[in-house]
Amino acid sequence: MTLDKMDAREAHHRIDSPHPGLSLFLRRLTPVSGHGRPVLYVHGATFPSALSVAHRFENGSWRDALVRAGFDVWALDFVGFGGSDRYPAMHEAAENAGPLLLAEDAAGQLEAAVTFVRECAGSERVSLVAHSWGTAVAGLLAGRRPELVGRLVLFGPISRRDPPRYLPRPDGPAWRIITAQAQQDRFVEDVPPGEPPVLSPVEFDRWAERYLNSDPESHGREPAGVKVPTGPFVEILRAWHGELPYDPGLVRAPVCLIRGEWDGLATDADARWLFDAFAQSPEKRDVKIGRGTHLLHLEANRTALWQESVAFLRDEPAA
Repeated sequence: MTLDKMDAREAHHRIDSPHPGLSLFLRRLTPVSGHGRPVLYVHGATFPSALSVAHRFENGSWRDALVRAGFDVWALDFVGFGGSDRYPAMHEAAENAGPLLLAEDAAGQLEAAVTFVRECAGSERVSLVAHSWGTAVAGLLAGRRPELVGRLVLFGPISRRDPPRYLPRPDGPAWRIITAQAQQDRFVEDVPPGEPPVLSPVEFDRWAERYLNSDPESHGREPAGVKVPTGPFVEILRAWHGELPYDPGLVRAPVCLIRGEWDGLATDADARWLFDAFAQSPEKRDVKIGRGTHLLHLEANRTALWQESVAFLRDEPAA
């Protein structure tokens, strides 16, 4: 099946969020058979599902790999991102409110999405594939509602770190602006000196154009940039100050931790702590992929990530 035909099968859905008057956007791509075990993608702190699991390179997207493996693939945009509505506070001065989209709020949105996916797919449980800060949201829901969640793939997972001395608890305004240059810096900051780029300039330029277009107002700013809720950034910093927003010990789903060897946000020490902290998980894996950073799903070695996630998700769900 050609990639164009796969695109033609994509369906879009709008559902109510826990915030009255604000809706959530879900995209769905089904396998050729029309049915399969449902998998829901949970994005991270700075870009929505279209720029992550669904972003297509010449060899396809992560979502394409999951669909070819027979999964019914869904992806959620949180309020404030992509196709979902924006918080009213995002239309005001950033200093007028505290950080938007903390994990407690996001977990309610994710639960609404999982409930909708279960009904549409006719499945008791939904497996979650999450990236970065999104792994905390997925973990929070999995611990709170274990009957809803099948298997967990946590890519570039945020972990708890011991708090530094004498520094105040992190906080921030409601939202912030992220430019294409700031995103490009993220693709190079953890690559060791002398190593070739993990993403070609041509591929990045194409991605960056789509990234800026994810916010209709981005090109009206100087420089152009995407407005995003600040809650995820604040929560990552709080996790590194000893406040992880969920308890991995409550999670009873099988868990696979996947990270790139150069990921400065999900280090070996972070993975060791998380692996041990998922004490009730009946199955645990810790996979480290070479020549990858925190954005491995968009990098040259991305197919290794896709393959590892498919291999883990293909196993039968825990009873």
